[in-house]
Amino acid sequence: MLYTFVYFKALMGVQLVVSLLAVSIMQRMAPHLSIARWLLCNGSLFRFKHPSEGELCTLAGKQIPKTSRRQNGHGESKPLTVPKDIDLHLERAPVNVLDALVLRFFVEYQWLIDFAVYATGIYLFTEGYYSVVDASKEVNIASIWCVLTVFFCLRTLYLLMSHYFRSEEGGERSVCLAFGFLSLLIAMLVLVVREDYLEFGLEPGFTSLFDSFEVFAKQQGYEWSVPFTKLSVKLGLAVICAFIGALLSFPGLRLAQTHLDAVQMNADRPIIQILLHMSFLSPLVILVMWVKPIARDFLGNTPMGKTSVTLLSSSAFNSVRLWTIVVLCVLRLLLTRYHLQAYLNLAQKWVEQMKKEAGRIAAIDIQRKVTRVFCYLTVVTLQYLIPILLVLFSTLALKSLGTGPRTIQTCPADSPHRPPPETCPDVTSVALFSTVVW
Repeated sequence: MLYTFVYFKALMGVQLVVSLLAVSIMQRMAPHLSIARWLLCNGSLFRFKHPSEGELCTLAGKQIPKTSRRQNGHGESKPLTVPKDIDLHLERAPVNVLDALVLRFFVEYQWLIDFAVYATGIYLFTEGYYSVVDASKEVNIASIWCVLTVFFCLRTLYLLMSHYFRSEEGGERSVCLAFGFLSLLIAMLVLVVREDYLEFGLEPGFTSLFDSFEVFAKQQGYEWSVPFTKLSVKLGLAVICAFIGALLSFPGLRLAQTHLDAVQMNADRPIIQILLHMSFLSPLVILVMWVKPIARDFLGNTPMGKTSVTLLSSSAFNSVRLWTIVVLCVLRLLLTRYHLQAYLNLAQKWVEQMKKEAGRIAAIDIQRKVTRVFCYLTVVTLQYLIPILLVLFSTLALKSLGTGPRTIQTCPADSPHRPPPETCPDVTSVALFSTVVW
């Protein structure tokens, strides 16, 4: 055991020690200090309590039903019904820890958010460590934490989607399948676009990957076709994008609804509305920044009359692009509370809509409708936060793998000024995470 620890310490150095320390702290501090639990239970979010049968009877002008309620012919209790247009006002209460512990997927939510917070701390430490110490020969363990966070986010989304597939109605299943096939079609169309328009870096990544495979295959005595293998890899990448698109179907629909409700909720706060619109349009900004003629070519060769001016060099553009994505993700994280409160207000919004209808409704139905909104709070929180974490940690992994300020240069094999191999970015991983971020 001691020999193994010394071996890994020599391989990763201080980074491994800090990672082990972070894992230990996360395991011991989770029951006492949790960022995820604080996000929901810091007193800024208010839920609506369902009315009791006594309150509904009082509003309807009826007597409170006794225990020996009138029985029908089948020996079952007759359900209590009230008019829909009663003057019902729901009571607000701050969300506390005891309320949150019984919510669905709360354990998965708390673990994922806390892990993402510690992964962010490890990434910041690694960035500072690399800026002070020459650690080019060490494994960048921050990229491993980022990749693990992306994997756990996809796993949690898969758990949520499997819940929809187990539903008896089947409508949610059809929506996921429709978005999955639509994402497959879009991914196949995008992958045939040349690198002159969408700069994912797939062609350099394929070249690097297939060169390594070709050498390995020749050593093993195998023959293989590069075009067929490239087509297979692209099809596999399109299937992965389709799967991610299916996972993000309901989070996307939920974001559109909560954004609209949040804008209406903050109608008297124009600054918050502007920030909400900026947050909602941020995915479009990310898409545009990977379109080469609009982003890189325009900023690198900006027409100014009869001449052209270079506003950003290629290396500076890579850094600005990645940090712009990080800033947009932070903006969306800061607006989490407004989206969650807009979702919780759906209970009161449903009651106001019910008052405009005629007829009667069972008291148990009112209680279920109001309670159901709060029961799915953690699901909605995951649907809002996971897409942000996916983009954020894919971007951080992309920077750690070689497109950040430290290793912005490319590494052609035939260049006389080629830097050492350990400083060259992994072009295959860079191309993969560029595609995922886009």
